[in-house]
Amino acid sequence: MSDTIEKTVIIGSGPAGWSAAIYAARANLNPVVYEGTVRPEMIPLGQLAFTTEVENFAGFPAGNIRAFVESAVDKSRHWNLPPAPEGHEKDGQPHYAVQGVELMELMKQQALNFGTRVVSDDIASVDFSGDVHTLTAGNGDTVKAHTVIIATGARANYIGLESEDAYKNKGVSACAVCDGALPLYRSKPLAVVGGGDSAVEEATYLANLKGADTIYLIVRRDEMRASKVMQERALNHPNIEMCWNTVVDEVLGDGKLVNALRLRSTVDDSTRELKVGGMFVAIGHTPNTAFLGGAVTMNEKGYIQWTKPFRTNTNVEGVFAAGDVADDYYRQAITSAGTGCMAALDAERYLAEK
Repeated sequence: MSDTIEKTVIIGSGPAGWSAAIYAARANLNPVVYEGTVRPEMIPLGQLAFTTEVENFAGFPAGNIRAFVESAVDKSRHWNLPPAPEGHEKDGQPHYAVQGVELMELMKQQALNFGTRVVSDDIASVDFSGDVHTLTAGNGDTVKAHTVIIATGARANYIGLESEDAYKNKGVSACAVCDGALPLYRSKPLAVVGGGDSAVEEATYLANLKGADTIYLIVRRDEMRASKVMQERALNHPNIEMCWNTVVDEVLGDGKLVNALRLRSTVDDSTRELKVGGMFVAIGHTPNTAFLGGAVTMNEKGYIQWTKPFRTNTNVEGVFAAGDVADDYYRQAITSAGTGCMAALDAERYLAEK
């Protein structure tokens, strides 16, 4: 164990983590970011690294994004940049909205420019029992910190089909607000899987888009778990068609894009094919909090609870939470980035008071 006590350690490397790092670094807190390793629970650059174009992050209208990204991001990380989307050109140059990995690499670079230190490992466990917090990394190393910002995010729950995994970002998504308006899904019949409020919200959002085709809401039972108000919204929408007592058996496509689903009846096991241009899975999220071992207070869904209105404080002094790990409602990149800023400011003011 090092004798050094860090001012601020940030766990997680999505929009919340890097935004916190930018603010903390500019405030001379000399932050350390544990960006994680490639695991299903938490990957470097966060869940946004799984997405293609991001059209709703303010400040990034479609344009020659690639030229900007390549000029801003250190050449040693250009290998991680995804190919420019096909068919997105203007005046002979790439013309598209920033892609998820590109946006995250830009945030990381901005944090590095101000002196943020990065450790490519996970935090496996924490000890918040003392005035100084102790974190243990996956490789067994430990680090002490006066303040800790938890920004480990939440992962979308998927059905678990091999075909579903094969078509992620090729017609399978877990966020209609993020992806529904993209050209990949525009004006196509689409399916939403789930029966809760989130599923109805996703289906309604898609059904209200300009030029929307039929939106099929696939529910495994003969009724929804959604609230009565949300149920009425789905049942009365002219663009939403209900598929009761139905589950998805397989996602079908041409190897490049989704073009249909194989559905199975939960009543008689009969199957049928449904022609769609995409599938949105809305069966909940799981916050990445298992490594905390209950060290901070969480709600019934496992999300970290803030203990002060409009503050990122947890119930442990000097420990703050930002992004989707503490947000079971919005779950957007831009809201995560905003709370990352808040957490860094909260940590700075906490240190100043102490």
